[in-house]
Amino acid sequence: MSGLAVVTDSCASVPQDLLNRLNIHWVAYYIHRGQDVLRDLVSIQADEFYRWLPWAKVLPTTASPGPGDYLEVYEALAQESGVTEIVSIHMTSAGSGAYQAALAAQAMVKERHPDLQIDVIDTRAVSLAHGWMVIEAARAAMQGQRLEQVAARVRSMIPVTRMIHTADTLRYLYMGGRIGRAKRLVGAVLNIKPLIGMEDGVVVALGAARSRAQAYAKMVDMVEQTVGRFGQIKVAYVHAAALGEAEKIRTLVEARLNVVESLVAELSPALGVHSGPGTAGLCYFPAPD
Repeated sequence: MSGLAVVTDSCASVPQDLLNRLNIHWVAYYIHRGQDVLRDLVSIQADEFYRWLPWAKVLPTTASPGPGDYLEVYEALAQESGVTEIVSIHMTSAGSGAYQAALAAQAMVKERHPDLQIDVIDTRAVSLAHGWMVIEAARAAMQGQRLEQVAARVRSMIPVTRMIHTADTLRYLYMGGRIGRAKRLVGAVLNIKPLIGMEDGVVVALGAARSRAQAYAKMVDMVEQTVGRFGQIKVAYVHAAALGEAEKIRTLVEARLNVVESLVAELSPALGVHSGPGTAGLCYFPAPD
């Protein structure tokens, strides 16, 4: 057992095999579907949720875990032999209350376990941009790095880790109130495929294309403009019930760019409810030489 534990939440959408292999601890978001209160990736799984979502007459709402949810995990880790530090990594505080809830839990656990060191980090990101920071933190912890080093690594990734997604519609983002500064694309012609990203924790419009193929080509262009033709990158190809679309993006990216590591991940239901089924895209960051 490493002295440093890594905690996040279900919206990081880290694939299950990596969660297990890297010993990542996570807390489930809540999904309110009518009278039902579901736990993200616990009482509702992605395949079932995305089959149902297009037929929903009323969009479900989501809620971040509360302080008590994080406190339960922190307390359990405090009881584990050898755990003296925790890095707790969360999606943008501009779109979720998870960061604030984790801070409240940090203060509560400090009273009971004054020697336990916890650093709570607002990634200012979502999707696998958030997820990559969790993965890299867990790898560093397994290598024996301590809290200060790992937290610095995560914070260094925040300004350089980027997301580009596209979907057939912005309906879900708009209805869920997560549209951010991409609102200007809502009134676009129906056959336009929006490209969205995130700047300083807020969803922004990156452009639009007239087909998915054109949107994917633009994604590759954007990445190349950022990192250069020969720059090394790590990429997560993400989707919501659209694995085939993610694979198309992967083929285009890896034909042109120097990808040193890649993975494919499906967005968790609590995240996908805001983007909708059919969403596909990528999250990437420059990899050290």
